[in-house]
Amino acid sequence: MTGGTSGAAFPRSLTVTAVSSGVLALVLGIAVAGERRPTAVDAAFESAVDESVGGTWLPHVLVGPTEPWAVLAVLVAVVAVGVVRRRAAVVALAVVGPAFAVSLNTWVLKPAFGRYYDDHLAYPSGHTVSLVAAVTVVAFAVRSIRARVLTITSGGLLTAGAAVGMAGLDYHYVSDVAGGAATAVSLVSGVAVVTTAVLRRRMRSAATLRPAPTR
Repeated sequence: MTGGTSGAAFPRSLTVTAVSSGVLALVLGIAVAGERRPTAVDAAFESAVDESVGGTWLPHVLVGPTEPWAVLAVLVAVVAVGVVRRRAAVVALAVVGPAFAVSLNTWVLKPAFGRYYDDHLAYPSGHTVSLVAAVTVVAFAVRSIRARVLTITSGGLLTAGAAVGMAGLDYHYVSDVAGGAATAVSLVSGVAVVTTAVLRRRMRSAATLRPAPTR
């Protein structure tokens, strides 16, 4: 799927990323499960946000990258590039990864943890899952380490900005955002492990069935 990592090491690194991120999301989720009030960190973060940008236009701008139109635009671009360059693994991940992450988060994880912000289920943050899922797809799609580092750094800044925006708009606690980021990375990485393994198996099968050249 990428250029700078060996074929054997890349799936292993994906597996480690999926498991470690999943553990982090689970630990955070257990800590806030069933809660309707902010943690001490959540309360301090919201207070700082309200004092600095509360009542301004900035929170609305900062949550923009989490909106469906922004996420879909990125994924459509990744799919288009993947199709043009015949990178089946990238196309499969861009189509399946975010959809799986968002669906599982909405229908399974949020009800399971039962953490509320006002009257809505909040953990893990669906806005954050959408954003970070798209960023994770791009990070896996780019070929160079430099491009991957730039993608991850940019995604981290966007996620931090979204945390400020969602706190300012009373959408989510910062712990919801942290859990959403970890959830997205875990699930998309897991999908990448599966899609990479399936595609490689098919390539090996096709090579085995290909008739030997005649002399």
